[in-house]
Amino acid sequence: MSSERPAPRITAGILRDIGLFGGLDDETLGLLARELPTEHVEVGKVVVDEGDTSREMFVVVGGELEVVKHARDGHEVRVALIGPGDWFGEMSILDVQPRSATVRSVAPSLLVRMNAEHVERLLYRRDVKAYSLLMMNIARELSRRLRVADGLIAQMMTSTFEVYMAAQKRGTTRS
Repeated sequence: MSSERPAPRITAGILRDIGLFGGLDDETLGLLARELPTEHVEVGKVVVDEGDTSREMFVVVGGELEVVKHARDGHEVRVALIGPGDWFGEMSILDVQPRSATVRSVAPSLLVRMNAEHVERLLYRRDVKAYSLLMMNIARELSRRLRVADGLIAQMMTSTFEVYMAAQKRGTTRS
């Protein structure tokens, strides 16, 4: 997944500007900056694959990635573009279900990788408040994404209903 060049270290300041780490104190941010690995991802590389069972999440420090879902007919459908300050894969930290989508780099990207063991060792066992803040930040983002998805579903259903009703009306006036 990553290129041959050495991965740069990140700083507490870089993490402080990312919503996932909002509210964490400087000591915790410094610890995470020292302990969490970074990865360079080149264009076209898949970071996570839909259906995979890996248990790690990624924070985008630089670059851009696309989130795609596989349709039943095998086509890919892009559902999101993500960039610096965004994160993905957090559901694998919360549950043990397979990946819900594929994430692939569309620009050279720098990612921070965090797995379930990092969350437990660096946050939960060390500082339950910091762990709680991270989980709350994840929950807020999942809630925001759910609201967006709900809005899209409602919009699609409304459009489908309007098309159906227009077709019904046309069919009725022809009789």
